[in-house]
Amino acid sequence: MHSPVTRRGAISRLMAGGALLTAAIAPARLWAQAAAAARLSDGTLTIEVDSAMRSSLSMGSLALTATDAADALRLDDHSIIDRFLLLDQKAEAVSGDHGAGRRHVLRGSAGGRIEKQQTFTFLDRYPGLALIETRYRNTADTPLAIAGWHAATHDLLAHPDGAWSFAGASYPDRRDWIQPVRAGFQQLNFMGMNGADYGGGTPVAVVWRRDAGLAVGHVETVPRLVAFPVAAQPTGTRIGMTGAEAVLLAPGEALTLPTVFVMVHGGDHFRPLDAYRRIMAERGLAAPAVPEASYAPIWCAWGYERNFTTEQILATLPKARSLGLEWAVLDDGWQTSEGDWKVDRGKFPGGDADMKAFADRVKAAGMKPRLWLSPLAVDPGTDLLRDHPDMLLLDRDGAAQNVSWWNSFTLCPAYQPTIDFFRGQVRRIVGDWGYEGLKLDGQHLNGVAPCYNPAHRHARPEESYEKLQDFWKVLYDEAMAINPQAVIEICPCGDSFAFHNIPAMNNTPASDPESSWQVRLKGKTFKALIGPSAPFSGDHVELSDRHDDFASSYGIGAILSTKFTWPKDTDHPTDTLPPGGFVLTPQKEALWRKWIALYRARMLPKGRYLGGLYDIGFDKPEAHVIAKDGRLHYAFYADSWDGPVALRGLDRRRYRLTDAFAGRALGTVSGPDATLAASFTHFLLVEAEPIEGPATA
Repeated sequence: MHSPVTRRGAISRLMAGGALLTAAIAPARLWAQAAAAARLSDGTLTIEVDSAMRSSLSMGSLALTATDAADALRLDDHSIIDRFLLLDQKAEAVSGDHGAGRRHVLRGSAGGRIEKQQTFTFLDRYPGLALIETRYRNTADTPLAIAGWHAATHDLLAHPDGAWSFAGASYPDRRDWIQPVRAGFQQLNFMGMNGADYGGGTPVAVVWRRDAGLAVGHVETVPRLVAFPVAAQPTGTRIGMTGAEAVLLAPGEALTLPTVFVMVHGGDHFRPLDAYRRIMAERGLAAPAVPEASYAPIWCAWGYERNFTTEQILATLPKARSLGLEWAVLDDGWQTSEGDWKVDRGKFPGGDADMKAFADRVKAAGMKPRLWLSPLAVDPGTDLLRDHPDMLLLDRDGAAQNVSWWNSFTLCPAYQPTIDFFRGQVRRIVGDWGYEGLKLDGQHLNGVAPCYNPAHRHARPEESYEKLQDFWKVLYDEAMAINPQAVIEICPCGDSFAFHNIPAMNNTPASDPESSWQVRLKGKTFKALIGPSAPFSGDHVELSDRHDDFASSYGIGAILSTKFTWPKDTDHPTDTLPPGGFVLTPQKEALWRKWIALYRARMLPKGRYLGGLYDIGFDKPEAHVIAKDGRLHYAFYADSWDGPVALRGLDRRRYRLTDAFAGRALGTVSGPDATLAASFTHFLLVEAEPIEGPATA
């Protein structure tokens, strides 16, 4: 078992260039004797497999890759096995959780030492997608030491307009999830820890050109410590799945890789992520039902930071309510420490009784109380750490995993006493105190390292990583048992959200966006991963461009959120105040009121986000559209724009166009192919309302 650093290094070596396409066990003269090559297709995706079990991908008649050694084993002696003599193949109709389809089973051998069996399943519900199961069996009479592998690895051929990528991995620099692929681009996308407290993610990578794309991901119902590297190559963009766990196979033993999917598609990353979501739902992993309150706009007290007073918050509630905001979030600072989670009696002298009274006062002000909590973090010097050091997640050297933001340590989510402790916190907050929502916050929530604490008696160190999703589900179920309408928000600050945690939450924010672009790209991603009506918030608008870009939340179908202070700002020891501060000036108030009123009137998050109509990478200006109540709501974004914009998705009828923000008429158009002459700075919101009757010529 490699340490995380060694594992990442091994994966990088496995992906490093041409060595993957060279060494072969069987002599070249055998290829001419191989069985006929296989052509596997559902009419959209075609996989052609040659006699060496190398493969190429096409979408319809469009070739997307050359013939590559898509799969390979790296042995402990650094040799690569990537060619297998194709021995036989068979095909059959199948039906199961994913509906009807067709399965192809191919079997090959590498010099009689290793047998490779691959199963390719095409599904009628998912044109252009194949599930691939790969198994390697040691057919020699001596043990086989495997150091790593790669699977479903192809180079998407270059296009004159370049390529874009989506990667579901988390990094401490909180980089964009969507990036252009330029010369020299390389990103490992390891699904484990890429920092002390940054890890986990969605096990999918996507690369796309203007005309076609290629997606690779695994469909296991527990997270796996694998990577999905994306790298620029001289002839295109490489994408695939890799693993670097050392395995010693005795004679007759087999290594089965995680089930991977390969998908060819048009447009950006939305369609493959949407297909992934639906497949995972059929496998039992799906977002829960969304309570009505999850769509309510939010005011958060974090504008006052940790040094807030209850008087400041309570005095701000009438202003927040008058603006049309419905949630009041009590953020970090109510507790004595991360870990003990005792009420700070400097702010709540009556302890638990005062916390309940505070929640009651929020309700009396006409708002819903939500409380911040950072599970799994424990500060040095706390009672919990003194009394229960056994809860710590420890690495192989016995060191704790750090949570950098709070100078804390991580508790193991797969250890029953840890689970029981936080179930108790949920019962106290939602049950005893009466909070109607939880904001579960921290970059360490998204993934944890393998745990070697001997007190936990894990069957495998990876249990901590694999069972994190179960920890969150226990807390979610506990809250729902108390209040079925509770809103449970998971905010893994800056991480690329761990898909396997989605069944344990009914609200998610942009999670500390560093730009309006991040608000929008995260919104589009969540609408694919959770559903077209995902309860996604743009996070505090003060984090957006110009600190007031409600348009980026509104147009993507996100819930509006703000952390304004009133009637003045306070000292900010944690975050530096932006120019103008967070105080709600009269000018800001007028703007905030306008946006919140528009949001409440339209409630676009409840609409159906049509993510396949526009490409977030290639289409200019950037565009998004939501269908709701018979209308289409378009949002266009650019620093400045003067020219036509395409209105996609219209039916064959006439539409009346309105600038939703300015309230001015923009004329009429006829679908399905319509354009609008537009000139705007930053954003343009267009509502298309059908006019009765068919379109005229």
